[in-house]
Amino acid sequence: MNYRQEYPRPQFVRSNWLNLNGVWDFAFDDQTIGVEQKWFQQDKSFDQKITVPFAYQAKLSGINDPNFHDNVWYKREFSVPNTWKNERVLIHFGAVDYRAWVYVNEQFVGFHEGGHVSFSFDITEALTWKTETIVVRVEDPSTDETIPRGKQYWIEQSDAIWYTRTTGIWQTVWLEPVSPTRISKLRMTPDLDNGDIIVEFDVEGELSNKKVDIEISFKNEVVAKDTIQLYENYTKRIINLYNHHIFRTSFHHNGWNWTPETPNLFDIKIILFDQEAKLDEVQSYFGMRKIHTENGMVYLNNKPYYQKLVLDQGYWPEGLLTAPTDEALKQDITLAKEMGFNGCRKHQKVEDPRFLYWADQLGFLVWGECASSPYYNEDAVARLTREWIEIINRDYNHPSIVAWVPLNESWGVPFIRNNKMQQHHSLSMYHLLHSLDSTRLVVSNDGWELTKTDICAIHNYNHGNKDEVAKYEVYKEELLTKENILKSQPAGRGIYANGFNHQGEPILLTEFGGIGFKVGEDAGWGYTSVKNAEDFVSDYKRIMEAVYASKVLHGFCYTQLTDVEQEINGLLTYDRKPKCELKLLKEMNDMWHETIIKEK
Repeated sequence: MNYRQEYPRPQFVRSNWLNLNGVWDFAFDDQTIGVEQKWFQQDKSFDQKITVPFAYQAKLSGINDPNFHDNVWYKREFSVPNTWKNERVLIHFGAVDYRAWVYVNEQFVGFHEGGHVSFSFDITEALTWKTETIVVRVEDPSTDETIPRGKQYWIEQSDAIWYTRTTGIWQTVWLEPVSPTRISKLRMTPDLDNGDIIVEFDVEGELSNKKVDIEISFKNEVVAKDTIQLYENYTKRIINLYNHHIFRTSFHHNGWNWTPETPNLFDIKIILFDQEAKLDEVQSYFGMRKIHTENGMVYLNNKPYYQKLVLDQGYWPEGLLTAPTDEALKQDITLAKEMGFNGCRKHQKVEDPRFLYWADQLGFLVWGECASSPYYNEDAVARLTREWIEIINRDYNHPSIVAWVPLNESWGVPFIRNNKMQQHHSLSMYHLLHSLDSTRLVVSNDGWELTKTDICAIHNYNHGNKDEVAKYEVYKEELLTKENILKSQPAGRGIYANGFNHQGEPILLTEFGGIGFKVGEDAGWGYTSVKNAEDFVSDYKRIMEAVYASKVLHGFCYTQLTDVEQEINGLLTYDRKPKCELKLLKEMNDMWHETIIKEK
């Protein structure tokens, strides 16, 4: 069976492509002899089969081996359609963890480091136009604590909050024919205050006699069209979409703008011509969406918006970091919305673009977060920085993403409380992300020991079990006022690092709950525990009552959407079965509470 056959790059769509997912030849290289013995040569045979795009640790890969194998090799044959002969041929990798060397017909075509985002190489010169062979060598150092690994454990057996690793190819591999002169980059920035969409694009190649048509549609009706004669590789156009129509704005209702309740999207088509001959066509979409903070609140499209997020780690029992199907990505969003959540924080994972596509389409806020390294040194700084530059480049156009989270709970900066270098790293990530993206919020260190930040994001699991009444009352009191919450040290750490303090930014409770509820034979743990669905619902209500009683919180992120391996503190089981009636959770998430922060 060939898995994951859907188009893998929904924000930059071309009609012609070839999916290379499926069964590949595969080999472990535990003795690290593959390079010396030239395993990239075509006559080298590998002793196993693997189903791409699943890592060898996953059941769906066909191998299902959780042990350390830091060096692995992939190989497969493919044919390129003869109709592509006048085009350049690119090979795309959705993600390969962690380092990848790619060979086509024994020729080295490229190297990439970083396990979470896409990359591509032009392989045209290596093709024979007969049966082609691709070999991918991967190195994923299992115990290196200075690479961004997130929840992938550097000890062989999963434990506590760390899980099975993902090594090698874990997102779609595909081929694409492109014109030598083509659209190479598209960046769309909504300017809600003026009703404009700012369209920027790059064209690679020879520009003489080239022109571009831009067409924007809303609900299948063309609303703007422009033709541009090209003289430079970079082009920028500002196109007004409101056109003096008040009901297109957010003044009376949501208008033409994007929100979780009204996920309005515009389709955009960019066509490149050489005189009258079409060279390239790219289709995409965008949403008119603005996010900012003001008076201790988060504003969506210039209105206060209370975020009800759920922590989503993006693991599946048979695919690990790789969703088994596109429908599985969509299902996580629909289930979360059914429970009354309006978004998620993707935790320690850069999610598949298909998830972001469904978040855009269905209306679901996303906080984007990259995997952290466990430890700090100059290599860890460089690796995280490079990764984030690629993340912004890939995901900038998704309207669902409203915040970036470069650091979590001081992971990778364990001494940030008073270590100036680590504080500078946090500050540099905050300013780097704002230098690349002025349209979103940045949370400097989600949980505690914050530096400069757009949101004061606090983690507090100290609600206690039902019979721990005194502990619960302290928890409720800590959340009640700004003074109390900023003085709290829920994990024995201050809310801000030494030398930093609250500057009026909105305060959100971005991890809490984590009620452990064992369903079936699953063994595991939670921050507190219950024994049946009735107690589960009751405990959830008890915690939410404390959150909604707060005079200062302007949103939350509940831990967590699903169980993951030994963690059984999800609202759903690992295989996405509800632990109670979802409508009951929605009723509690929908309980009345004050959404305007009045405390200064």
